Amino acid sequence: MSEVAESSALEARRLDLAHGQRRVIEGLDLRLPPGQVTAIVGPNGCGKSTLLAGLARLHAPGGGCVLLDGTDIQRLPARELARRLALLPQEAVAPEGLTVRDLIRFGRQPHQGFLRQWSWEDHRAVEAALAAADLQALAERPLEALSGGQRQRAWIAMSIAQQTPLLLLDEPTSALDLGHQLEVFELVRGLAAEGRTLAMVLHDLASACRYADHLVAMRAGRIVAQGVPREVVTRELVAELYDIDCTLLHDPATGTPLLTDLRRFS
Repeated sequence: MSEVAESSALEARRLDLAHGQRRVIEGLDLRLPPGQVTAIVGPNGCGKSTLLAGLARLHAPGGGCVLLDGTDIQRLPARELARRLALLPQEAVAPEGLTVRDLIRFGRQPHQGFLRQWSWEDHRAVEAALAAADLQALAERPLEALSGGQRQRAWIAMSIAQQTPLLLLDEPTSALDLGHQLEVFELVRGLAAEGRTLAMVLHDLASACRYADHLVAMRAGRIVAQGVPREVVTRELVAELYDIDCTLLHDPATGTPLLTDLRRFS
């Protein structure tokens, strides 16, 4: 879909993250499988978004470190990090009147500099991002005129234009209906198919199982299970994460877990 650098390895080692005096994550170890989609799931308040912010250097660690291809991200210049890792936050906001193309152009900022202004390479990256997100017909439309799914695809396209091998998404399908969720998940799978490494925080366990290659399940700031979804998602894990009982089935076409007959423990 678009040019991208070779996949990079991102990992956390004994990572501690806190909000003020409140420790949210302590001693966490995690490695994102290169070239795959990782879904981070768990109940509200378990530290999913905090972890993503820590992996993107938006949240400074109180201990431990995050390594990008073996280098502590705290030591990387901001522009270099932005060329190698992109984060789409949960509530991205753009100025009123900004068009889809204008937004996507912002993705090229890490590649600009005093001696390097807008180039044909930048133009090609924007056009490739528009095509990857299937937004060519909407390129000149203001963001506020788009549907929720189209707007989210535009934000992801901006990240695509950065041409980073790593992309972190915080609840990319939040508040989207089923059809628009499908648009975003298909785009995410397409990006992984071209070699990018992606991690996304999700609330919907079923979608995480269906669209992710690797699942990270969190509770109370720690990882309680991780691995291939069909291997790690069990009735016991669902109970541990969400305090609910369920019947666990498997999709006959994909083998991914399906949860039915959900019920709270009395």
